[in-house]
Amino acid sequence: MTSAPLIAPAPAKINLALVVGPPRPDGKHELVTVFQRVDLGDRIRVEPARETRISGFPEDTIVRDALLLLDARQGWHVHIDKQIPLGAGLGGGSSDAATALRLANEQLPQPLASERLIDLAAAVGADVPFFLRDGPQVGTGDGSTLEPVDLPQDFAVLLLLPAGARKGSTAEVYADFDRRGGADGFDERAATLRSALAAVRRPRDLGTLTANDLTCSPLAAELRAHGAFRADVSGAGPMLYGLFHRVADARRAARALGHLGRIWITVPAWYG
Repeated sequence: MTSAPLIAPAPAKINLALVVGPPRPDGKHELVTVFQRVDLGDRIRVEPARETRISGFPEDTIVRDALLLLDARQGWHVHIDKQIPLGAGLGGGSSDAATALRLANEQLPQPLASERLIDLAAAVGADVPFFLRDGPQVGTGDGSTLEPVDLPQDFAVLLLLPAGARKGSTAEVYADFDRRGGADGFDERAATLRSALAAVRRPRDLGTLTANDLTCSPLAAELRAHGAFRADVSGAGPMLYGLFHRVADARRAARALGHLGRIWITVPAWYG
């Protein structure tokens, strides 16, 4: 076991599509989603320690929960350099947990096989396994069953966190979805998404993917009006994203929309 710390980025994700169905027996919802990393992220440092402690962002508990599943004889010191906005629908906590889990596993005398590590990640959160895979993935079931999907990666991403936005709990967002009968027609909508994915050849084809079932925002129309070929809310929100053909196009839109909230401009990322 090495005593030197290991350091790696923990990138954010956006949901290029999110089709949600009825509740499952385990209380989670059936869904089909398309996960895409972006090159905005936290930075994670992990090294063995007598007991597990988190610094940099000590209020994070999902990292601690993930490391406990390794059942290692020693603890870990994890330092989180936090850059991903909190509670924005970008999966920052899940990415941190997956990255810490991977780095800690690499420092075990007998590291777990990758599939076993993914099983542990799924026990932490449905979107945690995605961050242990490379490239964009289609998530099904509760989101933790993954299959790679071949999508273009040559586009720019504008992230917009609306001023004054407050994210309700994920449970509240799903409860509202259930109250309005959002699961109706799930099989047909999932099939429509699958069909649209199969036809994607160029970045602009991503604009044909179905919209986020859980939540929406009128600001998506603003992004499209300023050149985005796709605009939607990521996950349970409130972060919006707009896809542009070039970084320069995203920057022009950012100058026009900066009064609406905080903006980041980034690009797709393939792996952590």
